[in-house]
Amino acid sequence: MRTRWPWISLLLSAVLVLNPVGLDTLHSAFFAGEQLARSIGQAVVLIALAIMAGAILLEWLVRTLISRRRARGAST
Repeated sequence: MRTRWPWISLLLSAVLVLNPVGLDTLHSAFFAGEQLARSIGQAVVLIALAIMAGAILLEWLVRTLISRRRARGAST
């Protein structure tokens, strides 16, 4: 059974965040001792979050369109 849940993008996002580089970036974005490092880190994290959210939304939209097309019985 096919699902509309964007599991590929969610899995990729989790891998990007939960590896040592991702965890270090998150740590430096919110717990760095220097304000400049915190500001740069927060910008990087927010941009990455926006890109990941866009990928998840795009995958969900594509899966929804494919699901609707298959439900109608269209083969192309």
